[in-house]
Amino acid sequence: MSKTLKIVLILIGLYAASVALFESLLGYFQPENEATLVVTTFDSADVGADRVLVRIEHEGELFVAVNHWPRQWYDRLLENDQVRVRYDDVDGRYTAAEVSGTAAAELDAVRPLSLGFRILTGFPPRYFVRLTPNT
Repeated sequence: MSKTLKIVLILIGLYAASVALFESLLGYFQPENEATLVVTTFDSADVGADRVLVRIEHEGELFVAVNHWPRQWYDRLLENDQVRVRYDDVDGRYTAAEVSGTAAAELDAVRPLSLGFRILTGFPPRYFVRLTPNT
C-alpha cells in the first residue's frame, strides 16, 4: 500500500470518527433553546422517547427536519405517527407526516443547512416532518 493511500485512509477514518463523536455528543446532551421543541415518539408498547429538535414554522404550519445519521426517533415516528410535542407554552398530541416532493424542497430552501454543519454531520440525507395538532 502506498504512503499516499495510507494517509488518505487515515484522514477518512479521522473524519468518520469526528462525525461519530459530534453526532454522539449532540444526541447525548440534546441542547434546548428558544428555537427547539421536544418530540416524544412512542413504540408499539406505548413507551415514549424524547428527542430535542429545531422547530421550523412555515406558512402557519409546524415542521421538524431529520438532519442527522442517528434517527431512531424518526423510525419510531414512521411506525407510529402519534407524537407528543412540547415547546414554549405548547404541550399536546400531534400527528406526524412525512413531507416530500416540492414541499420538502421548499422547506429545504427556506431553512438551508450550512456547509459547516453538513461537514460536521457527515452529509446525511435530509427529510422533513409536518406536525399537525390533534383536535
